[in-house]
Amino acid sequence: MARALYRTHRSRSLDEVVGQEHITELLKQALAKGTISHAYLLTGPRGTGKTSIARIVAHEVNGLPYSDDPHLDIIEIDAASNRRIDDIRELRDKVRLVPVSAKYKVYIIDEVHMLTTESFNALLKTLEEPPSHVIFILATTEVHKVPSTILSRTQRFHLRPVDEQKVAAHLADIAKKEGITADDDALLLIARHGGGSFRDSISLLDQLSAGGEPITQAKVESTLGLVASSVMETLVDALLAHKTKPLIAQLKNFRDEGASPVVLSDQLIRALASRADEQPELYELLDQLLDVPRAHNPFIKLTAILVAFCESHKPRVAAARVSQPTISAPVTPLEVKAEPAPTEPSVGTPAPIPAEPAKATTGSFDWNAVLAAAKKHNAALSSVLSRAQMQYAGGTLTLHFTYALHRKKLEQSQYHTQLTKLITDVCGDCPSIVIKDGKVMSEEALAVAAIMGGGDPVNA
Repeated sequence: MARALYRTHRSRSLDEVVGQEHITELLKQALAKGTISHAYLLTGPRGTGKTSIARIVAHEVNGLPYSDDPHLDIIEIDAASNRRIDDIRELRDKVRLVPVSAKYKVYIIDEVHMLTTESFNALLKTLEEPPSHVIFILATTEVHKVPSTILSRTQRFHLRPVDEQKVAAHLADIAKKEGITADDDALLLIARHGGGSFRDSISLLDQLSAGGEPITQAKVESTLGLVASSVMETLVDALLAHKTKPLIAQLKNFRDEGASPVVLSDQLIRALASRADEQPELYELLDQLLDVPRAHNPFIKLTAILVAFCESHKPRVAAARVSQPTISAPVTPLEVKAEPAPTEPSVGTPAPIPAEPAKATTGSFDWNAVLAAAKKHNAALSSVLSRAQMQYAGGTLTLHFTYALHRKKLEQSQYHTQLTKLITDVCGDCPSIVIKDGKVMSEEALAVAAIMGGGDPVNA
């Protein structure tokens, strides 16, 4: 039976540990000076090197060459299967025994958060004042489950997820040693899928190399059930261009091909996250995509989120007509009147002066210029305004919002003040601002409303 690659290429010294220099340097200094603590706690995500560092320290502190073979004075305990209080009481009795051959007896307790409350209490006194010949090294992926009384009695080191580039470089080194042919893009994709875990990444490399064929990016995507990167770029382009029909057609193809909506949403999150700093409105979309795995029907949820984003961010027709606003006047039937016979005005009554027709003052209001200035100087305000449908008439600016969330945000004094100042700076004067829920009525709906006597639309 072939040995797993992650076991074959496990780090054997602190110098070989990759990506955790902030920990290995401190431990090397402590070992060189002989200032070894009686208890350590190693925390961090899975596959980042907690167990490897614990084993290396156990051998280094005893001056032993590293070996995968068990040693009588280096005892590894899996807390998940030895979590009962009787197991900890047995350990507490054994720590009193002196080492068989080494200087220290080292206990490595993996996944220590799995111990019961009673087991933690039984371990507490021993961990606080262990015999001089005993060292405890605890490891866990869920430090929040470890009691604070345990944390305060250990020296804690947190291992970070390893950078993708470092993982990919390490995979390339392993591939070279094992005679595995792999593309750089394929190794980077493996590292990205591993999520900063060496063990997960090396295990996937081991799986892909089993057939002896070269490892390409296409092979990795096929094995992991990922959408091809070129196809994903097409989907992202349609999404950001707000092209709803091509987007729906592409999603239908994914569904017919059996693509996982959970995997697809994860790929979208990775693709959009790199653009969110320049396009802040994408953060709201990213937040919604995180809900896809928990949905009852993930594919329908994903489709609904993407289509809603496209529709809500399409350019508004009303905004495009702002440069030349028009004010409609009510149409009155033309009446033909006969000329009255000339009459002399009465002595005490002055002749009426004919009134001049009212003039529509449009001013220099330019909504497009307001949006451009907001996008340049105030990203948060721009994000809210981009979701509004605008009407401008008679010196009144009316903003319609589909969702109450955006209306309430603009009604806040902070945003309202910023909008007023922005319009004044751009246009020289700020009209009266009215904020409403609901979309702008179509021309047909306005005609019907006029026939029925006017009024505002009622949202169902």
